[in-house]
Amino acid sequence: MSLIAIRKLIVTLEEIRHEGGSPPATPLLIAVAQAVVRNPYAGRFVADLLPFMADLKSLGQTLAEKALAALEGDAKRVEAYGKGAIVGAAGELEHGALWHEPGGWAMRGVLGNTKAIVPAAKMVGALGARLMVPLGHVNAAYVRSHFSAVEAGVQDAPRADEIVYALAMATGGRIHHRAGGLKASEIKGEDGNR
Repeated sequence: MSLIAIRKLIVTLEEIRHEGGSPPATPLLIAVAQAVVRNPYAGRFVADLLPFMADLKSLGQTLAEKALAALEGDAKRVEAYGKGAIVGAAGELEHGALWHEPGGWAMRGVLGNTKAIVPAAKMVGALGARLMVPLGHVNAAYVRSHFSAVEAGVQDAPRADEIVYALAMATGGRIHHRAGGLKASEIKGEDGNR
């Protein structure tokens, strides 16, 4: 029996049409898919958390597919991604850390096995807490133009015995990026860094 009990799913899409300077030729799209789930370990210490992490794989797949669908299902358009978790007050930060593998591998799978590590943030928070989910390029972590963040959070979550898990995908980097560094056009794609 699965340890995953979903209270709600939320998918948001930002369409950024202006960021100072001239408007971009194509708006930047950022999708965030979130799930509010019951924390099976709330209020107690459990040494072995791996069964819950294993069950989270199906949730990772669901959220990755929903985020990609919000971007019209075109994996080739996705240039940046990130993940995050907000654990309710009766849980532990470690319960959010369980999202690293299921969320990251699911996103990499639906996008075609990207090379770069999926940036992550996690926190313990109260009802309505907001988390800035870091974004980074999908194939090269050193591409500065794609260092960004998007807000995740749910107005009525997490309750003390819940966790909000989030996956984010973007169609590009910051509009009018001018901070130098490795350009997306210069990616070699060998090690996930450059």
